Amino acid sequence: MRLKLTVEYDGSEFRGWARQPTERTVEGELRRALDELYDLDHLAVAGRTDTGVHALANVASVEVDGGPPAGRAREALNAELPDDIAVGEAAAAEPGFHARHDAKARSYRYRVYRRAARSPFESTRSWWYPHVLAEEHLAESADLLLGEHDFRAFTPKETHHKVFVRTVESAIWHRRGDALELELTADSFLRHMVRTLVGTMLERPPEELAALLEGRERSEAGTTAPPWGLYLVAVRY
Repeated sequence: MRLKLTVEYDGSEFRGWARQPTERTVEGELRRALDELYDLDHLAVAGRTDTGVHALANVASVEVDGGPPAGRAREALNAELPDDIAVGEAAAAEPGFHARHDAKARSYRYRVYRRAARSPFESTRSWWYPHVLAEEHLAESADLLLGEHDFRAFTPKETHHKVFVRTVESAIWHRRGDALELELTADSFLRHMVRTLVGTMLERPPEELAALLEGRERSEAGTTAPPWGLYLVAVRY
């Protein structure tokens, strides 16, 4: 049986998604829970989130044998998982379904906390940024991201990526209380792409961002925002 799992987690205490022998990771905890219930084969995920990054609806696919049927997988897995991970949905998937390769688009949110005083409740949930900021420029900068661009300026120079062109479907800044939140959907993302876009948009005017979207070097872009403000919100198939 192949399962499609929609997984949410607080990334604060994880060294990212990918399993590591000596570190606590989301994949490591999910595999441990799966191992308690099933004989499992290949596990794939739509978004291999970094250390400190959160997910509201990451998607994993896994081939399993034995154990609870698909209709009881969510409850059974959640009983085995720690408090900072939960399976929101579990369903039987088509035999060839692959969480990463079949994804058509991913959506991320980045939270920038704008209150003058820091908040202990936001310390692992957003980037506290009380500095002077031309908020009126952010909408213009977001509009520049729409369509197909070369995003090599927004990913580390040392990278496994060979192709840097991505297509952005939507990019909108929202004011929600004391937070500014960037909602961004694209066909796929480069490593650190959202975080570096956020840092650059906060530091640079729109005209400088426009030039960077022509495939400039990473050294010409701005700060990479910290991971704890980033959320994987949804994956579309």
